[in-house]
Amino acid sequence: MAIYVVSDLHGSASALADAVPRGATLLLLGDLINFIDYRSMSGILVDVFSVEAVAEVVELRTAGRVEEAREVMRARSKGREDEVRSEIGRRVLSQYEEVFEALPHPTYLILGNVDNPAIAREFVDRTEGVEDVDGRVIELEGERFGFAGGALPTPLRVAGEVTAEELRGKLDSLGEVDVLCTHIPPAIPELCFDTVARKSEQGSRDILEYLQDVQPRRHYFGHLHQPLLSTYRLGRTLCVNVGYFRRTKQAFPHL
Repeated sequence: MAIYVVSDLHGSASALADAVPRGATLLLLGDLINFIDYRSMSGILVDVFSVEAVAEVVELRTAGRVEEAREVMRARSKGREDEVRSEIGRRVLSQYEEVFEALPHPTYLILGNVDNPAIAREFVDRTEGVEDVDGRVIELEGERFGFAGGALPTPLRVAGEVTAEELRGKLDSLGEVDVLCTHIPPAIPELCFDTVARKSEQGSRDILEYLQDVQPRRHYFGHLHQPLLSTYRLGRTLCVNVGYFRRTKQAFPHL
């Protein structure tokens, strides 16, 4: 059985057919839909508002001025809040429909920070061959794979964020595994620094402690689109950022 790992799909569902060979198993590590692609200025928010408005929001977010960015979106929605909310919801559903139609069988997935857990899990429940394995261990080809989804809280307050206590609980439930799969990296500076944004994203100290204690053979994750380092050796564990799939269109083969 061939096993391939993908993270940060961000709406590029059509590329999965070429990236994942027929008959292979897919491990999908979150961020299934695309709200904003900072490189191409595309995504749900651009479709609902405008390139100009979203570019202003991106500039403010990048500068850490999150509340000002939120005010820009509020001003652009003023007087048509219900319409904007409805249109965003419609486009979120449409993207999830495209993603779940494209997923190979079997797919084992967890969610990332941009995902809407309630909506995504509705699609999981009605899609044959797709399982949400958050907080679970599955055995593939004689190896134990453990999964812990979500990202830690930020000022953006997006739907797929979880508390540190929730993430720690998922890790504690796994026990010993051969391969750990998460959405976010461990709190290792080289794995958390984005070279384009030129800032550090939040990694997890609990994931780092789990790796130090358990020493799985591999740790797969995503979240950082342009990391300073994509791989890092931590004792016995090879930590691997499997890449920003929306840009690379490449799935990472588990060997």
